[in-house]
Amino acid sequence: MNDILGDWKRTHYCGDLRAANVGQEVCLMGWVHRRRDHGGLIFIDLRDRKGITQLALDPDRDPAAHLKAERVRGEFVIAAKGVVSHRPEGTVNANMPTGAVEVEIRELRILSVAQTPPFMLDEFTDVAENLRLKYRYLDLRRESIQKNLIMRHKVAQTVRNYLTVNNFLEIETPILTKSTPEGARDYLVPSRVNPGNFYALPQSPQIFKQLLMVAGFDRYFQIVKCFRDEDLRADRQPEFTQIDCELSFVDRNDIMDIMEGMIAEIFKSALNIELELPMPRMSYAEALDRYGVDNPDLRFDLELKEVTAIVKDCGFKVFADVAGRGDIVKGLNVKGGATFSRKELDDLTAFAAIYGAKGMAWVKIQDDGTWQSPIAKFFTAEELDKIAARLAAAPGDLLLFVADTAAVANESLGRVRGHLGRKLGLADPNVFKFSWVTDFPLFEWDAEAKRHMAVHHPFTAPLDEDVVLLDTDPGKARAKAYDLVLNGSEIGGGSIRIHDQTVQSRMFELLGIGAEEAEEKFGFLLSALKYGAPPHGGIAFGLDRIMMILAGAESIRDVIAFPKTQKATCLMSEAPNAVDQKQLQELAIRSTVKPKTADSTN
Repeated sequence: MNDILGDWKRTHYCGDLRAANVGQEVCLMGWVHRRRDHGGLIFIDLRDRKGITQLALDPDRDPAAHLKAERVRGEFVIAAKGVVSHRPEGTVNANMPTGAVEVEIRELRILSVAQTPPFMLDEFTDVAENLRLKYRYLDLRRESIQKNLIMRHKVAQTVRNYLTVNNFLEIETPILTKSTPEGARDYLVPSRVNPGNFYALPQSPQIFKQLLMVAGFDRYFQIVKCFRDEDLRADRQPEFTQIDCELSFVDRNDIMDIMEGMIAEIFKSALNIELELPMPRMSYAEALDRYGVDNPDLRFDLELKEVTAIVKDCGFKVFADVAGRGDIVKGLNVKGGATFSRKELDDLTAFAAIYGAKGMAWVKIQDDGTWQSPIAKFFTAEELDKIAARLAAAPGDLLLFVADTAAVANESLGRVRGHLGRKLGLADPNVFKFSWVTDFPLFEWDAEAKRHMAVHHPFTAPLDEDVVLLDTDPGKARAKAYDLVLNGSEIGGGSIRIHDQTVQSRMFELLGIGAEEAEEKFGFLLSALKYGAPPHGGIAFGLDRIMMILAGAESIRDVIAFPKTQKATCLMSEAPNAVDQKQLQELAIRSTVKPKTADSTN
């Protein structure tokens, strides 16, 4: 029978012991990482969340403890008492923080036995992610995952400390809220006491944090869970965590300055990296013009260049036709890319097609400066020279071109740029490049719905100089919105809000939201704005995405304790699951999904 803990108290974490502890009596508790029998002497690597310490058990020193050690296997939970000593000469492990010492064990207790895990908990073991997620409680014992979650704790504490010093108040907002379907789908929760009615889990605390500004709290923050029922990917989860902030009596520059300081504190505490402030800023229009996307990776160059004016009268019909109808032709110079094979070029073309490109022309610049390309014959020598000059082409370079609408040409070639940055190793994982992107469009046109849609949300204010455009040319109006981009990922975004009733009403009109619908969806906010709303604005940062970048993780799931799969399921707890018919009846719900039978076929 296993020994119980009794009156034993842990004195140290395993990872804390150093040469300064030599001679001290210690009591350690943890999991058996590895057990080695060296002809009588038994060594146990004992692990807890702070690290590993070697235990040494000599049968001559304590036969009873040694006998128990013979029963110990990997992942057993044990407690051990002994004296810290220097490791014998020649056995020091310089790769371990505790590698200069070991603990000579006098007493040992087995607290819990363990079955053989379904996979090795070694960092170098290649384990299928689905198996790791099914046994997540075991996967969480791995050093890399534990380090990620410990770092996450440090980052959260840093955020709280920084914002508190800057006069923010941490205030919780409701989780059960009202559904206002805009953008991503809501997760709905049926109400038992109000049959037929539903709560929604918040996609963000947007309306509530604006109400806190109306209420006079001035500076609010919250590290908050949010929920979106949308398709998932490596950097997206159905439930995610935001660092959510709102401030009164500020403009965009105030918010960006304060948040830059917070991000700098995060990088200092997590990675001991000093960020250079202020961070660079570029407009949305500049980002698209130079990089094709509004979240550019600035760790490498590869800037896009428009060549429409040069090719508008060329002999290549595709380019000339696109230019003639008012669309654009853009090019990208891949330095040294002339070595790409035809298959690699075909793969790049297929990649561009994912983002709407109908094709992608290519040119290899030969050693003598001539063009190797199916399209070379359609251009005059003068046109070739102008294109080469525009793209700073040199022998050995690869030129890529997309001709289409500005939206398609920019995004497809911009995505190709990002893909090449990763493929060619241009994006150094140890470099962190930030930029604010500002002056986003206020609206985008939805051709299917035949109406404007808010790019950010209906409460985002237009630039002061663009307010007049709401009545004359709303499609050209720009927003007081801003995103913070890091290494090609948007890690945060926000805006100055509308606090003027007249502007808010006009915004709703342009979005096709009538007075009755506005009252139904946002009535309590609109009512609050009538009672003295201060100028205010805010921002939200994706904590999970920031942690993914800080930890150098390939998946956001590696920085979340209990994540979901790309099908929004938890393999460990088997959520979501079917519920008892009685529960559904209590909620006045009937499922239309037919239960699967044994002979059902897919």
